[in-house]
Amino acid sequence: MTQQQRLIGPLLIVAVLLGLAGLPLAVWLDLRSLSERMLEAQARETGRIIDQMRSFYASDVIQAVNSATGRIETRHDYKGVSNAIPIPATLSLELGERISGEHGTIKYRFVSDLPFKDRKPHDLDAFEQIALSNLRVNPQAGSAIDVSGSIFDRQVRIAAPIRMESACVRCHNTHPLSPKTDWKVGDVRGIQEIVLRQPIAANVLAFKYLLSYFVLAGLAGATMLVLQRRQTGLINRMNHELTESNGFLASISVQIAKYISPQVYKSIFSGERDVAVATERKKLTIFFSDIKDFTATTERLQPEELTALLNEYLTEMTAIAVKHGGTVDKYIGDAMLVFFGDPETRGVREDAQACVQMAIEMQKRLGQLNARWRRSGIERPFQARIGINTGYCNVGNFGSDERMDYTIIGAEANLAARLQSVAAPGGITLSYETYALVSDVVRASPQDAIRMKGISREVVPYAIEGDLSVATQESIFSEHARGIDFYIDVDALEADGAVRLRKRLLDTLAAVERRMTGASLPDADLEPHQGAMQRAAS
Repeated sequence: MTQQQRLIGPLLIVAVLLGLAGLPLAVWLDLRSLSERMLEAQARETGRIIDQMRSFYASDVIQAVNSATGRIETRHDYKGVSNAIPIPATLSLELGERISGEHGTIKYRFVSDLPFKDRKPHDLDAFEQIALSNLRVNPQAGSAIDVSGSIFDRQVRIAAPIRMESACVRCHNTHPLSPKTDWKVGDVRGIQEIVLRQPIAANVLAFKYLLSYFVLAGLAGATMLVLQRRQTGLINRMNHELTESNGFLASISVQIAKYISPQVYKSIFSGERDVAVATERKKLTIFFSDIKDFTATTERLQPEELTALLNEYLTEMTAIAVKHGGTVDKYIGDAMLVFFGDPETRGVREDAQACVQMAIEMQKRLGQLNARWRRSGIERPFQARIGINTGYCNVGNFGSDERMDYTIIGAEANLAARLQSVAAPGGITLSYETYALVSDVVRASPQDAIRMKGISREVVPYAIEGDLSVATQESIFSEHARGIDFYIDVDALEADGAVRLRKRLLDTLAAVERRMTGASLPDADLEPHQGAMQRAAS
């Protein structure tokens, strides 16, 4: 196929050049040949006419003169009369019969509608009658022309007037056989007609070079059409195969995309990243989350319920991670590892802030999911703990040429996992490195220092208490633990419901304080205390 593609281009160029050069050459050769043939035909026809005139002059004039014994006279009926030669009109009639009698391309006629009485009347066709009539009315017109014929031959007829001279007038007006005796000088007695016939079919073959060119051009065109059709079929087959291949590759790429993060998928398929075992050291922000008491939850749920619940949780969390630009490294059971800073980065500070905003949104979304799951019959939905750390890690493709994994390794990743383990259920714990980068967007408090294997220094976790970047206060509250089960959406409350909820919460707070102090306050003491809580709530 490649060889055919390479040959078609040069062949097409050669064919176009030959076509451009061949047409004028063929036309010139054919015109030269046609000119030679026409000149030859004209020479032959002229020679024939001259031969007829010489023959007539020798037989009817010279012979009469040579055999004359007395005075020579000119007569219209000179044949059979001694010492007589033809008058000019008779000469024209006789020459016309001899010239027209041959099968030539030129014919000559000398005709009139008023012949002498002893002559056979001339048969005039429509053109001759009209020409004679018009020329008598307007002798100064000079001639009448008629062009006729078919697609195979053409014919031109030219009729010129025959005017009466003084000698002609004297003869005709006194001759006993003249049909008209009042002729005047200049009158049109008849017409002399020359007929030129040119058979086109005979000259078609003269264009042999042009016909050969058209034949070759037709063959070349047919060949190009065949080649073009073959090429079109070849291209169609290739396009069909490419379409099938592209469809197959697209389906495969979509399936592969589900096993790797969108950023890695994009960088590989756009050619920005080579699929090779290679790593680099970068400063990343690492996110690690885990579900509290997941093993205990699995014991209370059927495998189908647990699978659906876990898949929905991971789907929602992954969507939030992708929204904030995080690279989802892997799922480890119910745990998630996400990092920011590779293969795309917006800067170390911006990556850390995006990671923290992602974690806050994940916890809010999980609270909404828990409320829905509890309404569907799940007694103890998920509670996630999140740890975030910022530091240098090795990131890239780890493994072999046959099987590799895009991931991160390093003590900073282990620290993120350790911070997750000390976080409160539903809470987010940061390392100091991360807190220093996001302190202007979140409120956090230091916790008890911890030690971890592989790190000589103590690590102080910071627990996030609020989001400073949010202009409005939270409107959704959810908490689920032993003895606690509530979900409140403040924006969805109606006026009556808000009043009832406020009273119920005040009663709840009073009961919680009694539980915490371990004593039952008298009613008298309880009422002022409730008032204080109401003022604080207001």
